Amino acid sequence: MTSDGVRLHVIEAGERKPGQPVIAFVPGWSLPASIWAGQIAALSATHKVVALDPRGQGESEIPAQGYTTERRAEDLHDLISRYRPVVLVTWSLGSLEALQYVHKRGESGLRALVIVDSSVGQIPTAAPVPVPPQPVPAPRLSFQDELRLDRPKATEAFLRAIFRTPQPDETIATLRDAALRMPLEASLSLFPGNRIPRERWRRTVNDLRKPLLYAVTPQFAEQARRLKAKRPATRVELFENAGHALFVDEPERFNAALIDFLRSNNLM
Repeated sequence: MTSDGVRLHVIEAGERKPGQPVIAFVPGWSLPASIWAGQIAALSATHKVVALDPRGQGESEIPAQGYTTERRAEDLHDLISRYRPVVLVTWSLGSLEALQYVHKRGESGLRALVIVDSSVGQIPTAAPVPVPPQPVPAPRLSFQDELRLDRPKATEAFLRAIFRTPQPDETIATLRDAALRMPLEASLSLFPGNRIPRERWRRTVNDLRKPLLYAVTPQFAEQARRLKAKRPATRVELFENAGHALFVDEPERFNAALIDFLRSNNLM
């Protein structure tokens, strides 16, 4: 139960050994905790593992309010307060909510943070290279507009795009139906847009004192390079042949990297 009275569903597996942190997984926009199935199975052999269905997602309650980065960061605070200390493993939008949690609540409940394929607010420091004028492309609908126009179709297209390895139609259908549980306007309000400046993400991650693993695909490779330059202790893993859901496309490699990160930081 969250501090504003919302029932959140949490998958639990494995047992906590003395001195160990709990490994807590958080999914991205609209998707259920079960997307971490490959990690829950692997990590629960050595640790207590939990995976959160954020409000409105998976099997959690669908309240009328609270679909903002700020409120869902408070939901993470409620989760971490219950299981602390934790290693927080977050993906995509869930990573921004984790950084908001650190910004607001600090690091005391964390033993380490894992950010998977999300922006961390790193921006170019050099002046952009001038380019010749280009033809103006035809206007294209934003993802939000596509959702308003035909939500099932746009959601299914999104799901197929996040995997490099094509997933079975039944898997896509299950994830699509799970995503569609949340009311449309609630799902749209989850996007932080310009409400939170990216400088906050950059400052928060640069100043993080706990161990950090940043696992990304090429779309965030340059952010990873800048983060590593600013914060040399960061461990970076680049998944060049995976999609946005890299832990599903390459579960063995991701799990091995996560376990090695835990071991190297005495978190096993």
